[in-house]
Amino acid sequence: MMTRSITPLLVTLSMSVLCVLADFFLKRASESTRPFQSLHFAAGIALYAASAFGWVYVLRHLKLAIVGAVYGVAVIVLLAGIGVIVFRESLSTSEIVGLGLAVASLILLGRFS
Repeated sequence: MMTRSITPLLVTLSMSVLCVLADFFLKRASESTRPFQSLHFAAGIALYAASAFGWVYVLRHLKLAIVGAVYGVAVIVLLAGIGVIVFRESLSTSEIVGLGLAVASLILLGRFS
């Protein structure tokens, strides 16, 4: 029974990573002089299209509110990490606190759902 409930969550996290990777490629495309004709743009679109298969599976097994919360927090944390590590962006103290509170919201959601 534990496998049934954890698998859709793991797929949700995987889809979050896939969509963040697509966002990464679209960010790279945006830096190009011809963004819509770049390979980065094509890669981003292909990754988003591929994620649709995972979302159909996930949405059959989990409530939309749960999917939205897990996906939203995962994407926020992953994009912040990519921004800091890859694009050399900095995070303010309030942004770090906000990321921590976002993760805390998932912990509370899991505890009471």
